[in-house]
Amino acid sequence: MQYRRARRKFDDEVENHERWLISYADFITLLFAFFVVMYAISSVNIGKYKVFSDALGDAFGGAGAAQPINTQVPNLPIPNPGLRRRTELLRKEKEHMTKLAQGLLSTLAPLVKEGKVRVTQNSRGVSVEINASVLFDPGEARLTSESTEALRAVAVLLKDDSHEVQVEGHTDNQPIRNVLFPSNWELSAVRASSVVRLFIGAGVAPERLTAVGKSSNVPVASNEQPEGRARNRRVAVTILSGLPDKVTELPSPQLPPPQ
Repeated sequence: MQYRRARRKFDDEVENHERWLISYADFITLLFAFFVVMYAISSVNIGKYKVFSDALGDAFGGAGAAQPINTQVPNLPIPNPGLRRRTELLRKEKEHMTKLAQGLLSTLAPLVKEGKVRVTQNSRGVSVEINASVLFDPGEARLTSESTEALRAVAVLLKDDSHEVQVEGHTDNQPIRNVLFPSNWELSAVRASSVVRLFIGAGVAPERLTAVGKSSNVPVASNEQPEGRARNRRVAVTILSGLPDKVTELPSPQLPPPQ
């Protein structure tokens, strides 16, 4: 009897009070399995469902691994279809503008090699900068006979397109003042209009065209040297990107109460 009492006393002393760890481990296992499920259904992918099946089998001691998983996934709604549609439009628009830029480069290749024409592309669209010496005599706004051939070749690429086209006239900072052009503003605007009129005559829809005079306000080189001034005297033809801008209407300001 004395031996049995001593044995029970010893057992009471070594009793494990941390059995809660077993329940905690079970909870962590279930939590892991839950996140595996969320990961697996985040994208309709058969490979992920296989990972999901194997993970469940490991988490529950192989109980789920032997069970075949149904790979027939229901049609889940596409997350944010508006964003996906806009992404697709952006991709198609960029491809179209790149193709248009390559066509302009090919058409104007001789002038590009001579450094008299630059073709650039950005988010605004495709721009063709033509040195004014190619198009006009000094101080004039009437197109030379040699320039019309190059501009008509550009018009051929533009007339079957649907994008808006903005034509900008630019000058250097040397002031001009005569009967026809009181300032560089008039000279730059009339030069842009001359190119627009040629495009219209070549078949480009008038409603797509805009003529803008920039004077000397947007130089691309320093006006301190003759070479820089020659670069600044130019006409820029920009084919504007057709993607609509996101317009956000601002709330009207709250007026203070009348005194």
